[in-house]
Amino acid sequence: MIRKKKEKVLVHDGEWDRRSVLRGAAVLAGAAATAPLLGGAATARVRGADADALFKAGEFDQAARAYEEILKTDPSNLNAARRRGFVALLSNRFAAAEKYLTMALKLAPDDKQANQYLADCYIRQDRFAFSVPHWKAAGNELNAAWFGAVHGEPYQVHGDTTQVPWLQMDPFPLVEASVNGGSTKRFQFYTGAPALSLSASVAKEAGVSAVAKKQIDYLGGIAWRKVGVLQSFKVGGMELRNLPVAWLESESGEDVNAQSDGMIGMWVFYHLLPTFDYACRSLILRRKTPATARKVRAAAARAGTEPLPLYLAREHQTFSRGSIADSGTRVLGVGFGGVGEIAAGLHGEAAELLDVRVDHDRPIETFAHSQPAVAYPCYPKELRLGDAVARDVYCYSDPHLSLSPHGFDVLGHFAHCFYKPYNVTTDFTDMNLYITRGKAA
Repeated sequence: MIRKKKEKVLVHDGEWDRRSVLRGAAVLAGAAATAPLLGGAATARVRGADADALFKAGEFDQAARAYEEILKTDPSNLNAARRRGFVALLSNRFAAAEKYLTMALKLAPDDKQANQYLADCYIRQDRFAFSVPHWKAAGNELNAAWFGAVHGEPYQVHGDTTQVPWLQMDPFPLVEASVNGGSTKRFQFYTGAPALSLSASVAKEAGVSAVAKKQIDYLGGIAWRKVGVLQSFKVGGMELRNLPVAWLESESGEDVNAQSDGMIGMWVFYHLLPTFDYACRSLILRRKTPATARKVRAAAARAGTEPLPLYLAREHQTFSRGSIADSGTRVLGVGFGGVGEIAAGLHGEAAELLDVRVDHDRPIETFAHSQPAVAYPCYPKELRLGDAVARDVYCYSDPHLSLSPHGFDVLGHFAHCFYKPYNVTTDFTDMNLYITRGKAA
């Protein structure tokens, strides 16, 4: 059980904070007993506090049921409708997500968060035209122009399966790929990034035109983010056609990053059934079909690997359930590829709350989300994701990184080095994650 320091307590499950669960049960029992006296709206307010606590704790199925109960007695509750839709979207339950997010927008048509969630819901289904008005309502004119420029069927998949070797493991994995039928280039990959991105020079060489652009702060300087539509992207024997693409240019139109020719992001991966085979240093891409999903499940079962839940938030950020130190099972970030020598990153006050040793005498000046950040080395006694375990390994603690970036608590995330002894498969149809020691079968 977690130790309480400086009277700081995170809301969570029975192993983590039993008192909060007992308080929640008491609130529900009290609400049930007094419902005839309170009336529907007051009862919904009482239940709303419990539903929000369940959501914050990452108990998504329970929170969904609690929000549904609120909406039965208070159908005008915007928070309950928006949150219920978001919970469905986390697990790619698109029909339920559309139902409740549409309900939220009937209550508040200009609600930016509900519009952003619904836009995300549509792009995950490749219904780009439906997403455009919601991107606009959310204030994201760049995405509105970008997805509005993709005509016809996006992300057309050609090929059944391919396995490509990594050109290197560190400081980040690299694979070869070609753009618009050109010569092979060196691409990073990272599921924590959204779109397929190119260097400015590769975008120019491939003849990609910008349909929109935006000036951004990048690594302490200024750059232009440009977006367009790519005809073809090929990795090994797998080709995707007609897909959104982005690139960064310096103010003078030059590349801003010479480390690679681009990066493969989450939007490519969730259209496929990928395995990030760290142990074999290879990337396996499969066409996403019921048959391939069955094969993945069967291979995991033969290896004795149980499926872990997979959640997707804000278009590209993936989460599952694991633990750090004495946290008990929690929602934690999972990202594959990317850069770094750490096994995990701890967010906000997580290191202090979990009594993890932090070396404050050796700050590390780094970047998070392309912005300057200062982190500190730390050494949790254990990291666990399913049966995958690392003990006393090198991690970062970033005290300024939010513990609740999406409204639910996230103590930290598993990073590049954690996965090195394993292979990891992400199934974005059934929303399962499989992590198995050794090379993929």
